[in-house]
Order: sequence, then structure tokens, then C-alpha cells
Amino acid sequence: MAEQDRQSSAEAPPGSSTPATVAQPPPLPAARASRKTRVGQVVSDGMNKTIVVQTVTRVPHPRFGKIVKQKRKFYAHDEENKAKTGDTVRIMETRPLSKLKRWRLVEVLGK
Repeated sequence: MAEQDRQSSAEAPPGSSTPATVAQPPPLPAARASRKTRVGQVVSDGMNKTIVVQTVTRVPHPRFGKIVKQKRKFYAHDEENKAKTGDTVRIMETRPLSKLKRWRLVEVLGK
């Protein structure tokens, strides 16, 4: 028994009761999923740093199959007040910025 204690203490550095371990690097952060983007027209720019973008999605009617347009409005953050009413813009999903804003302006595609 005394021989085993001497052997295990010979493997470990002096002053520690466990064998030496190699430090592991911290784990890499998880890759973020791609965020949703939409293209639409600015219908309002009256608020400071906020625009209202209307998108149109064409989908078939569930029962009749006719293609119908679904219109939806998004409040988007426009930091530099670049977009004006009537512009075509691309917006991207982001963290909640206010009660209604969950999107931000990526680029102005056309005037």
C-alpha cells in the first residue's frame, strides 16, 4: 500500500493530490442562425428613426388554390433616417427594440 502511494505521488506534481491536467480552451460560441429578411415598401417615415414597411407575399388560397396577396406591416429601425415613403427597402429581423420594433433597415434598394 505504501508503494502505491509513493508511485501515485511520483506521478503528480508536488503539492497537489490529483494528477496534472491540460487546460482546455473555452468552448466556441454557437453559430447564430441566419436571420429572416424581407423586402417591402416604406409606407410611413413620420417617426424618428423608425419606418413602417409593408411587404406583399403571394400564396395560394388553402381551399380554392387562387393566388392571393397577403400584406403585412413591419416597424423597422432606421438609425440614419435614410428611407423615405415610397422607397423599396430590405429589412432584417433583430432583437426587440421597442414595443413594436423587431426589425432593422439593411439597405435601401430603390427610390
